[in-house]
Amino acid sequence: MSPSSLDELIEALRCLPGVGPKSAQRMAYHLLQRNQRGAARLSQALQRALEVLRHCERCNTFAESAVCSRCANPQRDPALLCVVEMPADLAMIEQTHAYNGMYYVLMGRLSPLDGIGPRELRLDRLIARAADPALREVILATNFTNEGEATAHMISDLLAARGVRTSRLSRGVPVGGELEHTDSGTIAQALIERRAL
Repeated sequence: MSPSSLDELIEALRCLPGVGPKSAQRMAYHLLQRNQRGAARLSQALQRALEVLRHCERCNTFAESAVCSRCANPQRDPALLCVVEMPADLAMIEQTHAYNGMYYVLMGRLSPLDGIGPRELRLDRLIARAADPALREVILATNFTNEGEATAHMISDLLAARGVRTSRLSRGVPVGGELEHTDSGTIAQALIERRAL
């Protein structure tokens, strides 16, 4: 029988996405036996993050101050607002260096089966943000899953009722992709969303 503190550590590691009982057990043994310094650093970093991180009052991403540095940056275009599901999605868009507007992070997507509705996503805060007179367009960049599509559709309807212009990321064949190796759904969407040259 293993010590209760070990069982507690294994169970705690299972809260991570994609980590089942065996993976959690391997991680716990690795941290305790092979990398105690890394385990201490992980513990300290997690504790510090829990103490100092909060949600930005403007974009809802994680920040150490009331307003994150991105929202406080006067070089960003306040006429554009990109709505994403999670901070990781924001980071991916930033890596493209193709967008210099503002963001709003939903911290999830509509998922009635998981009990996540408009109230849990705090869509009222997004609607209030979209009322900014400097705003010209809201870009819906939710994922192309059923939940992401439903979220984009609901937000689009809410904003259209208030006269806010919305757009949606397009879908299609990836850059450098070959049709032969692309799934038929992606090719079909690329045909639907084709553009004139």
